Amino acid sequence: MRRLFLRAKAVLRDVLKPVTGAILGTIAVGLLRGTRYFNPDRTANFFASVTRVIGPWLPEHKIGRANLTAAFPEKIPAEIDAILTGVWDNLGRVGAEFAHLDHLWDLDPEHWESRRIEPAPGAIEKFIALRDDGKGALIFASHLGNWELPALAAPAYGLESAILFRRPNIAAVDRAIQDIRSVNMGTMIATTHDAPLRLAQALQKGVHVGMLVDQHFSRGVDVTFFGRTAKANPLLARLARQVECPIHGVRIIRLPNHRFRIDLSDEVNPVRDAEGKIDVQGTTQAINTVIEGWVREHPEQWLWLHRRWR
Repeated sequence: MRRLFLRAKAVLRDVLKPVTGAILGTIAVGLLRGTRYFNPDRTANFFASVTRVIGPWLPEHKIGRANLTAAFPEKIPAEIDAILTGVWDNLGRVGAEFAHLDHLWDLDPEHWESRRIEPAPGAIEKFIALRDDGKGALIFASHLGNWELPALAAPAYGLESAILFRRPNIAAVDRAIQDIRSVNMGTMIATTHDAPLRLAQALQKGVHVGMLVDQHFSRGVDVTFFGRTAKANPLLARLARQVECPIHGVRIIRLPNHRFRIDLSDEVNPVRDAEGKIDVQGTTQAINTVIEGWVREHPEQWLWLHRRWR
């Protein structure tokens, strides 16, 4: 009887999955499109106020608290709570800002004080150097600040770029997101089986390849992140081993009054083995060490809500 019940439950789940996916997809697409009709700053404030209230009631809040407590054992509970409030605030703002991606990037190097985007010291010079060196480059990013915005930086400076991304499971949401991202993000490459080959080919042609690298990757290599072992995606280091090219990190930090600061790291020197070839694990560790430094500067802007350590 129990086996029959479980079988019936599985069949019902399979039958309802397309229906629930369609419903959720319709809601998500409607929300994305509807948000575009409202002022982006007011919408970001509203979304942030909602996520600050709802977030602590969700299971991810418990994950975030455990992650922060382990990463910052010296912080008292009130400090942890303050960081978590900032995490939910940032997440709500990212959601609202996503619908306006094609309007947010307004960096003017000559008059950045009056614009939404400002460059960190030396950032513009670094972007120009990447553009003019005639080579491809590997650019890593993390879920810090607004992690969608870095993909807009390369086209803004005339860099040919290719961005690795993961498709949403719901087709309608995927189409809506691609419509928004396609405006000025360069070539978008989905995480399919042939993605590494396509990325390597892009690098060999002088394209600048970007990807987010700070989430758990079950088939990854071991790195130390905030003093604990975590699995990290080694794809960027493997591409560097295959196609020798510069490695940089890019981040967008959230500032007050709906403004952002873009920063490009100095070149990250890859770790090499005894034969002089790039060591995948060591280079992946070097990248994650840079990201840890970023997160320590702005812990309230990083996505602590996923199970980074398992």
